[in-house]
Amino acid sequence: MEIFDAVVIGAGAAGLFCAGQAGQRGLRVLLIDHADKVAEKIRISGGGRCNFTNRDLDPRAPHKHFVGQNPQFCRSALSRFAPQDFIALLEHHGIAWHEKHKGQLFADHSAEDIIAMLLAECAAGGVTHWQPCSVKNIAFSASSAYGTSAGGYQINTDRGPVNARSLVVATGGLSIPKIGATDFGYRLAQQFGVPLIERRPGLVPLTFDGAAWAPYAQLSGLALPVEISTGAKKDRMAFQEDLLFTHRGLSGPAVLQISSYWNPGAPLSIHLSPGVDLPAALAEAKLRSRKLLANELAQWVPSRLADAWVAQSSDWQRPMAEVPDKALVRLAQQLARWELVPTGSEGYKKAEVTLGGVDTRALSQQTMECKAQPGLYFIGEVVDVTGWLGGYNFQWAWASAYACAQALPLPQAEPAGAAH
Repeated sequence: MEIFDAVVIGAGAAGLFCAGQAGQRGLRVLLIDHADKVAEKIRISGGGRCNFTNRDLDPRAPHKHFVGQNPQFCRSALSRFAPQDFIALLEHHGIAWHEKHKGQLFADHSAEDIIAMLLAECAAGGVTHWQPCSVKNIAFSASSAYGTSAGGYQINTDRGPVNARSLVVATGGLSIPKIGATDFGYRLAQQFGVPLIERRPGLVPLTFDGAAWAPYAQLSGLALPVEISTGAKKDRMAFQEDLLFTHRGLSGPAVLQISSYWNPGAPLSIHLSPGVDLPAALAEAKLRSRKLLANELAQWVPSRLADAWVAQSSDWQRPMAEVPDKALVRLAQQLARWELVPTGSEGYKKAEVTLGGVDTRALSQQTMECKAQPGLYFIGEVVDVTGWLGGYNFQWAWASAYACAQALPLPQAEPAGAAH
């Protein structure tokens, strides 16, 4: 039976980075993944260019950009491996990058460059990489093959059994099952009595059913900048981003962002012309314009949206001068505060991340190790830490992986006759 210092399950962003960093510290590391292709989520992210971090991330205030039962949990890891540290690694490997907007950083050429860099880091650490390789079962023994009191793990794989003092779970969430997402990490947590926070899709398009959505279904493909919000008072969350109409509902950055804060049954409020004082603009247009209301409205919102909106009331299907003042006020109020209740979301097949996961109260924020289960670590998306759209989830992957890699115990003198 082969013996390793650490086995990392999951060769995504967190697993690849952790394995490489641990290997470079001198640990004998095995990296396992069941999927045919390595790091498929990196490959498809950011339109194939990988939005690998966000420059606006503030490690001192993680609650600004992360959700979960305790967003402060990630402060320690984020402060020890910041966006600038990952940028330095890219530059060391000669990978060109650029900033789009709102601090979002992308590879100039391709996400493949980032995957190649992570694999090169693994090679530099002498990491053994078995992929595709499935894990059949895992057992913990309080007395390990190392002859230490730390205990160890026997991992039975379809390439045979291995032993390791440390086991790192980097299996991600449930998002995008077609590229290999499973609940393996959550089942492993349950096996070892590690509590879980309820999971649901995050950064996901929202859907609407029935007659209430009928007037807007024709707008599929239309995008416009909006302010979107949900919640009340101190729980209110708002974003100014682009909204995209789809056949089944709403998507685009605005909706993906708000979906992580939206609670089923709660309304969304959308300002369709942020920055415009519509009551004043429409009142002024009524005094001077002979155009139809829809034509005037198209100055401030896309014409397809203007046409769909005015079709809902005969009062609005008139020249400006003939529209009653009350009808104009009603129109302005609706466009500035379009309230609607989603019936659901597009689910894990379209979700970029998974909300919930391994309860952070069960983990050390310094090392990612389970407090009650020695040698078992959880990193990346499998943990109840979810970032905003725009590179924040990748930065959590890098930072949690780095914290774990630095904490993994170094190899000890092996007992005579240990197999290799």
